[in-house]
Amino acid sequence: MSAKLVFTNGRGISIELSSAPPFIVSKIEGLGGVEGNIETQKAPFQDGSSYIDTTLSERPLAFVISIIGDNIPAHRSFVSSIFNPKTGIGTLSYIDGEVKKEIKAIPERVPVFPSGKENRGFNYQVCTVDLLALDPFWLDPYESSEPLSAWIGKFKFPFKFPVEFGEKANRTTINNDGDVETPVFIDFYGPAINPTVTNETTGQRIRIKRTLSATDKLEVSTEFGNKYVEIVAADGSRTNAFHWIDLSADPILFQLALGENDISFSSDDPASTGSVNIRYKKRYVAV
Repeated sequence: MSAKLVFTNGRGISIELSSAPPFIVSKIEGLGGVEGNIETQKAPFQDGSSYIDTTLSERPLAFVISIIGDNIPAHRSFVSSIFNPKTGIGTLSYIDGEVKKEIKAIPERVPVFPSGKENRGFNYQVCTVDLLALDPFWLDPYESSEPLSAWIGKFKFPFKFPVEFGEKANRTTINNDGDVETPVFIDFYGPAINPTVTNETTGQRIRIKRTLSATDKLEVSTEFGNKYVEIVAADGSRTNAFHWIDLSADPILFQLALGENDISFSSDDPASTGSVNIRYKKRYVAV
């Protein structure tokens, strides 16, 4: 098998499973095939039902490892420590040539080391591992980032009149070519008055009803189950600032739609030098 797996457990310890000893991965299940849950509603006297939405179940992941080496007991002990369910949620990385994706997953049980001559010997041992990804989506391993600011400098030496000191740099297009909507993490930097990020494609916006000073940094997450709005102090301490969000927006915190998203940044102060940085990872239903 050409694909390589790297699992980093909740303690930050990693194991590489590839086509080379000592840990050879021979079978992988769960790269796709997640069950969809179709949500419907039915009115009185209605034939059939009406579609509402589809959600995905958790993703089970299973793979078979052939352990090859001179010290099989030590290798078994290492594998068991890495895939220890008590270490909590870890990260499984899938690498196959140019395809690189990752997913958060937790071991469902301690690895199984079956007996029998076909499964174990002096220098080999078969092992099965089962993981569960509570969030079923595969993600890009690295964050994409789109900075937006009030101005891009164009002033250069030597110069000729008329001088161009700068131009507006408050718009960008983000192409979400993943499989589903994706949440964003937005870093607001002052100075700015009521800074606003708008998805011009969908008409949705995130507006901060506050004046940010030149030293302020505000972080916003629109990730399901991890939504927050926090002021980050110079020492790294965080303070909840969810009440700074303009609640008239619908939804209050948007995600990137599939396809192209035209994003703009604005401030009620036309001379604002504030900026934002939009971070995201595209999401996929299979690899």
